[in-house]
Amino acid sequence: MAPMKRTRRFCLNLAVTASLALGIAAARAQGLSDAFERAWARYPLASSLDARDAEARARAEVAAGMTPGPAAASLSALSDRLNRNRGAQKWEAEVGVPLWLPGQRAARQAHARSVIVDVHAQAAALRLLVAGEVRATWWELAAARNARDSALLRVGTARTLESDVLRRFEAGELARTDANLARNERLAAEAEALDARTAVLAAEAKYRTLTGVEAPNLLPAEDRAPETTSLRDHPERVAAATASDVARAALLVASRSRREAPELAVRVERDRGDGAEPFSNAIGLKVTIPFSSDAQARQQTAAARADASRADAELASTDVRLAIEVERARAALEAAQRQLATAQRRRELTAENLQWIERSFALGETDLTTLLRVRATALEAQALDARQRVARDAARSQLYQALGVLP
Repeated sequence: MAPMKRTRRFCLNLAVTASLALGIAAARAQGLSDAFERAWARYPLASSLDARDAEARARAEVAAGMTPGPAAASLSALSDRLNRNRGAQKWEAEVGVPLWLPGQRAARQAHARSVIVDVHAQAAALRLLVAGEVRATWWELAAARNARDSALLRVGTARTLESDVLRRFEAGELARTDANLARNERLAAEAEALDARTAVLAAEAKYRTLTGVEAPNLLPAEDRAPETTSLRDHPERVAAATASDVARAALLVASRSRREAPELAVRVERDRGDGAEPFSNAIGLKVTIPFSSDAQARQQTAAARADASRADAELASTDVRLAIEVERARAALEAAQRQLATAQRRRELTAENLQWIERSFALGETDLTTLLRVRATALEAQALDARQRVARDAARSQLYQALGVLP
């Protein structure tokens, strides 16, 4: 019997361990990081990034080609069949290819490389944008659930108080006004709880729309400390820098493309004067050099220079904005931590006062109005403490967002 008991105990421990492991895995799978990945997979603009990357790589292939464009062929035929009809014929065939202008190929290759880098940088910035939406929805849902729990706690205590007051009213210890006050408190608490439930349903629907799944029961906070993260690696800053590089590369392309591409062609002719003559053949080269239009070249260069200046200005503006956002987020987190400490102390004091007043009310030394006032203060302090915890965690997530750290 003893071995069988030990076997059963081992199996039970194994089952409990497996259940705990599955529970931990499920909790991790439903964290903020998982919500972000699900939201990113559903984000509409995410599917266009592959197409943009393919377009950028195709641009690089064109820039790496031997010619700036494809070759062109032409074929023409002449004869006197419609007038003299003596058998005169002439055939011409020509194959032409465009040529790179000096420095144009290298400029386009550099531009293509910068576009590829920019596509990846824009994708990283877009991921951070989605992370911000997920974080906001996450803590909005946490705040709604917190408010619902506080409202339900108020309902529970209000019902308990109403039951006690009605019992004492029926025993003749309290007046009808006290019974009405207790009933009114319970009705007000139930109305507040109904509004809180509605807010939770709306927040859960928003989360479900964003991620495609139901919201987890637990909403854990982010707990890492990325204070040493450099803003130079911030996805938005990198995206602005790569956009500036693309604009300057486009300016270089414009400066190297002041005229249309020249063309080199090989011509072959085959003709005869009349039907009695043999065909004669000829082969030759043709070079076409378009003239440059100064007004058009200035227009293209000026437009490219304006784009480069605007990209540089946006980069400088991004640097200033990110620094301000990080400073503001740090200050908000410090304020939230201080407010949480104050709320905790206030909750402790009001809870202690409520205990004394409840004892005094039970002994008939305190009226119901005083009890309701102290009880409302204690519940408000408890709800404030819960709100400040969520606000502290949300402020920490906002700091991560300002630093450019993904969940």
